[in-house]
Amino acid sequence: MTTLNVYLTFNGNCEEAFHFYKSVLGGEFAHVARYGEMPPSDNCPAVPEEDKNKIMHVSLPISKETVLMGCDSSEAFGPPVVQGTNFSLSINAGTKEETDRIFKALSVGGQVTMPLDDTFWGSYFGMFVDKFGIQWMISYEITEHQ
Repeated sequence: MTTLNVYLTFNGNCEEAFHFYKSVLGGEFAHVARYGEMPPSDNCPAVPEEDKNKIMHVSLPISKETVLMGCDSSEAFGPPVVQGTNFSLSINAGTKEETDRIFKALSVGGQVTMPLDDTFWGSYFGMFVDKFGIQWMISYEITEHQ
């Protein structure tokens, strides 16, 4: 089943924000990863020392269908945060083929910022800004289906 969730980006205070959201919305974090946990890669720049403890990804399920997700920005991996536009729509597709179809169709006329590829965290994942300026993350959780 394809799901759509909001992905929030913070300027170094993601952990504080998500503890606040958890206190209000309840639940438990399904996943928390820091930039310092990233394995070395030829496709990815080295993580600056000052970013290693920042949140690379956090997810907080708030209902059966909805997960609030977020991260801290790092200039090593993207532009600085601009409040008011610091979110992306995140689609988790049900199949790899559906992921390819959605990514290809929605990114037409836009700017791909991370091509679809298998990731170290077990997803087939990519990002782009569509022709209307909306930021998207498209993924398929490989590890759930193998």
